[in-house]
Amino acid sequence: MELEGVIFDFGFTLFYFKDASLERYLKCFKMGLEESINYLKELDILKKKTLIEEFIKIFNNKRQEYFKKSRKTSDEFPTTLIFQETLEQLDLILQGNEKQDELISELANIYHLCEQDEWIPYKDTRETLTKLSEKGLMLGLLSNHPHHLAIEKILKNHEMAKYFEVIMTSGKFGERKPNKEIFLHTMEKMGLKNPKKVMMCGDEYADIIGAYKLGMIPVLFKRKFEFPFEKEIPIQNIKRIDKISEVLKFIN
Repeated sequence: MELEGVIFDFGFTLFYFKDASLERYLKCFKMGLEESINYLKELDILKKKTLIEEFIKIFNNKRQEYFKKSRKTSDEFPTTLIFQETLEQLDLILQGNEKQDELISELANIYHLCEQDEWIPYKDTRETLTKLSEKGLMLGLLSNHPHHLAIEKILKNHEMAKYFEVIMTSGKFGERKPNKEIFLHTMEKMGLKNPKKVMMCGDEYADIIGAYKLGMIPVLFKRKFEFPFEKEIPIQNIKRIDKISEVLKFIN
């Protein structure tokens, strides 16, 4: 059966995080929160030290709570939602105010700004995407990320957004992989109807299981390390690659 399209995960499939570790992630997002708070200070929204401390506490608690929920339910809780609820809880925001919506969006942008310099494309990512495009295949990107604009900006910064017919994130769609709906939605946006003619390349359970259950062709990118609480993939004889360019060997 002739392949019509390939959908890629983002993190640790096309891009890697410099000096990847839990400590590095936490440091990055701590910096992001500090910059977001500085922005609120400049706007005279956050002034008192006690209020700032309460803001940090509420935000971090909500982030942890929603992270746990997302792993259990596959629902996504965007970064904008966390900022909105934190501000509302402290009576610092007016619901339904357009300027407040702009504020929340900007806070999320600032919070994830730390990622811009940390995510780096693998050395063979661009060449692989170019070759796949030259073969006439439709390319899509599907990422479990809580802030859609962050992924778009990283791709644009590296001049790689042009390769994809569709860039989809859980932050935009509202559901996370392995939920089948986000796969189907991405395929629909790409104009693809038959899952059996679509390859899904990713580095973890959510990518592979979600694709497998839909009848897509799953390809596992083998990372050099494991994440905490990572789920084992219970599929035998799955296609595996050690670098992204190896996906080409599965393309006729």
